[in-house]
Amino acid sequence: MNDARDRPVAACIDAPLDEVWRTLASAPQGLAAEEAAHRAARYGPNEAAPRRRGAAALALLAFLGNPLVLILLLAAAVSALLREFAGASIIAVIVTMSVALNFVLSYRSQRAAERLRDEIAPTASVRRDGAWRELPRRELVPGDVIRLGAGDRVPADARLFDARSLYVQQAALTGESAPVEKAPDDRPRPATVLAEARHVVLLGTSVVSGTAQAVVFATGRATAFGDVAALLSARPPETEFERGLANFASLIMRTVVFLLLSALLIGVARGRDPLESLMFAVALAVGLTPEFLPMIVTVTLARGAVRMARQRVIVKHLAAIEDFGSMQLLLCDKTATLTTGETRVEAGIDADGQPSARLLDLAYLNSLYESGIRSPFDSAILAHGDASRVAGYARIDEIPFDFERRRLSVVAVRDGARVLVTKGAPAQVLERCAWHERGERREPMDAALRSRCLRLAEDCGQRGLRVLAVAWREVPAQPAYRGEDEIDLVFAGFVTFTDPLVPGIAATLAALRRDGVHLKILSGDDAPLVQRVCAQVGLGDHPVVTGAGIDRLGDAALGHLAERTTAFARVSPAQKHRILLALKARGHVIGFLGDGVNDAPSLHAADVGISVANAVDVAKDSADIVLRERDLGVLHDGVLEGRRAFANVMKYLLMATSSNFGNMFSMAVGVLFLPFLPMTPVQILLNNFLYDIAQTTLPTDAVDAAAVRKPQRWNVAQIRNFMLAIGPISSLYDFLTFYVLLVVFGASAALFQAGWFVESLTTQTLVVFVIRTLGNPLRSRPSTTLVLASVGVTCLAWLLPFTPLAALLGFERPPAAYYAFVLAAAATYLALVAAVRRRVLAWRSSPPRRR
Repeated sequence: MNDARDRPVAACIDAPLDEVWRTLASAPQGLAAEEAAHRAARYGPNEAAPRRRGAAALALLAFLGNPLVLILLLAAAVSALLREFAGASIIAVIVTMSVALNFVLSYRSQRAAERLRDEIAPTASVRRDGAWRELPRRELVPGDVIRLGAGDRVPADARLFDARSLYVQQAALTGESAPVEKAPDDRPRPATVLAEARHVVLLGTSVVSGTAQAVVFATGRATAFGDVAALLSARPPETEFERGLANFASLIMRTVVFLLLSALLIGVARGRDPLESLMFAVALAVGLTPEFLPMIVTVTLARGAVRMARQRVIVKHLAAIEDFGSMQLLLCDKTATLTTGETRVEAGIDADGQPSARLLDLAYLNSLYESGIRSPFDSAILAHGDASRVAGYARIDEIPFDFERRRLSVVAVRDGARVLVTKGAPAQVLERCAWHERGERREPMDAALRSRCLRLAEDCGQRGLRVLAVAWREVPAQPAYRGEDEIDLVFAGFVTFTDPLVPGIAATLAALRRDGVHLKILSGDDAPLVQRVCAQVGLGDHPVVTGAGIDRLGDAALGHLAERTTAFARVSPAQKHRILLALKARGHVIGFLGDGVNDAPSLHAADVGISVANAVDVAKDSADIVLRERDLGVLHDGVLEGRRAFANVMKYLLMATSSNFGNMFSMAVGVLFLPFLPMTPVQILLNNFLYDIAQTTLPTDAVDAAAVRKPQRWNVAQIRNFMLAIGPISSLYDFLTFYVLLVVFGASAALFQAGWFVESLTTQTLVVFVIRTLGNPLRSRPSTTLVLASVGVTCLAWLLPFTPLAALLGFERPPAAYYAFVLAAAATYLALVAAVRRRVLAWRSSPPRRR
């Protein structure tokens, strides 16, 4: 076999079957497991985008490669060279513990998410070692023999060598709505378009009816689906989460650079040791930076992913949970979202539109004796009908359905009388009718009546109903029956079918709207049907925009129109993609729910792509979130879970930036006026580390109802304003502490540093109980783990000056009276922050930004 870059795809498509077997070095008995393993190593997994290997090592390197971590390790190395072994050891221990905690918690959370993803891995029926096995689709290799049946997704590009009545739905690749018949061909003629080759089945298509066996000749990126896969491998447009994170990083970087340079210049200007000044400046930068943010985010989102899994929602990419919470618009199809996607009989009506029980009996007889794969219409007819009304009939023959005649007939006999019953598309059945039933009478069918019947069928379609025509005639006994026997039929009437609304869908949509998520319907159905369904579910009876109208608009005009439109009809997958990008360009956070191959680019481009467990594999691969059942109620729960996760991450950011900014600003000012450092670099790092340890429990915290009421969006201006409002309050209490320590207690450098260490860690740790809620902190109950961690870190801060570590850290024991001051300062600080926070915070999303 050739190298993976030069697979013999063309030869396998056009060559005789014997040559295909030789080229692929395979046989109808399939591959041996050992040979399949060799080919898997050679060609790679059968997936559009191979999974990354060595994720754990890459994650560890990413943590170690953090610029602040590298600076700290360099500072520890320089300290060791200068024989400052105690300081070097403490810095190294703190850095190691921080990196280890970050890595362990993040890695465990990622592994939990991966286990959830594995639960929805697609499978295929493959012949290995001569036996049929159900294997993960990604394990298929060229030369594998696969088995296909009705309802199966084709797992790779393959050449048919055995098939019976095989019809394949290729709409996802070609846009053709009608299934295509496929059959083996030992010596096929070359096809200009691969999808038109009748002897080939392609990845991403699905089997409508029949059975088949085929040999795989292309997997993964080498399939006909490779162009879509290439699009999916490109970087998608920036999501809301990525934009917010980038803007926040920019804010922190500017602040860090300002404080670092200021502290360094002040230290050098006052004649302090340059190395000590540099380490102090670096410690300030570390103290201001929320370096535990990646871990806090990962743990918070992983907990949300596990909770969502219990509600039958699989999260593939953790960051999607926050985008889920930020989602403002959900784009989806009508079918299987607003409606159940199930077919039910609405009524049986004659040529005059009157109910007809006989018509339903004839339809039941036809569906009962059909031998092929039953369609949803057949299942609906059999579920609706009464078998006792056709008792005594026996099946004689069948004229199978094909997509040219678009009808199916069965011949049955009772009491020696043979009857042919035909069911199919209205126009194709009516053209074979010479009579029609009116009550008990049989009357001739003329052109005017035929036109009137067709209008009746069209009217049913306009009301959102699917229609099948039923006709019959008595036939003589003969060995077999063919399509030519479908003549001079008696028209019995129409069976109408409906796709019922999902139970409770109107209430679910109302709940989504109440919580700030609005639906936009993108449907391939006709406009009247879409408009009717939207009115039924409470989306309003607004005008529907069609695909033809979309093609006449530029992107800017389309974005403006899409904002004001609830439903689109007769839209193609490409037009859906345009609508999505136009809305995204206007600053909206977009969710897209899709399940077809051509939905993959839109799933990829959306802020959060949502698919379902029975979707085509590439749709699930492209999605961020997979619903095990297509239920908007479950999706609504996921949205709220995303907002809870976002709220807990924002708690950490608001606390870390405001408290750290206040403390670091106080240190920078203290350097100007104090004859010694307010805290040594080691003390700053330890203070910051203990504070972050307390905050690692934030993912377990409860969230106020107000925080999940509307979409939550990154608002860097709000974070900055909160930092600039609360930070100075923290600094005000720091300066008060400086005064008390120097004037009241006459503190030395060691006592000053110990006293301020206790006060700063106490206030910035306990303030979580105020910042975590916009309500009354005494009524909003925090999680037990958050309480234990915060109180535990505060107690540790108070006890450290009395432990053997005090000498190593350079601490002196504060007097008991000082602790009374700290209690009073903490109480008044929390009260003042509680009074200010409501003026700054708003747990509401900012309005959409025009970009």
